[in-house]
Amino acid sequence: MSDARTEVLSRVRAALGRPGAGTTPAGLIGAAPRDVIVPREYRGAGEHPAGSPEVREQLVDRLVDYKAHVQQVAEADLPAAVATLLSSLSEEGQVTVVVPHGLDKAWLAGMGDGVEVREDSPAAPLPASELDAADAVLTAARVACSETGTIVLDGEPDQGRRAISLVPDVHVCVVRAEQVVQTVPEAVRRLGAYPERPQTWISGPSATSDIELDRVEGVHGPRTLHVLLVPPS
Repeated sequence: MSDARTEVLSRVRAALGRPGAGTTPAGLIGAAPRDVIVPREYRGAGEHPAGSPEVREQLVDRLVDYKAHVQQVAEADLPAAVATLLSSLSEEGQVTVVVPHGLDKAWLAGMGDGVEVREDSPAAPLPASELDAADAVLTAARVACSETGTIVLDGEPDQGRRAISLVPDVHVCVVRAEQVVQTVPEAVRRLGAYPERPQTWISGPSATSDIELDRVEGVHGPRTLHVLLVPPS
């Protein structure tokens, strides 16, 4: 064993209060782990409550910095805003949008003849070819973290399978004010209520860059992210 590896493992064991100098002592192999209190001194919550003007403003600032498009839309105006946004995605006048089976149908009330809605469900999932051919996907969200500008989907019926928010080129996501928290620990606590659900963490549109920092969008997910942020009623 190298000296560097021995040193690293020794420090880890010292931090956890366990003996050993590089390998697990023979007496501990197969033994039940001891209860160890690991200090967690990070912030458990921010100074602003969920849904407050401060966290909403910070979320918008982060999302815009990530090149997402953000609109603040009142609940009553949401169907019209969704319809207008989706209709603008195609110059030919015909748009196909994928929606999860549990999405609030009221959000679709303003759709005109130029928008075709395709519903995806676990019982009748759309094939990848149809998801790829769709112009957009419309989903809700589980939680958003303002400090990191991150929106999290966790597979609830109004968010659907992970594939539907990763394959289409445009993602339209509705986030309610009460879903916006300030810090990651706050977001994780909400997600912890359903630890078995698959999660998708979204910080702006899909993007990557090469060694020269040339940004390329849409490499492994939606090229464009539209966020409709619904303030308190």
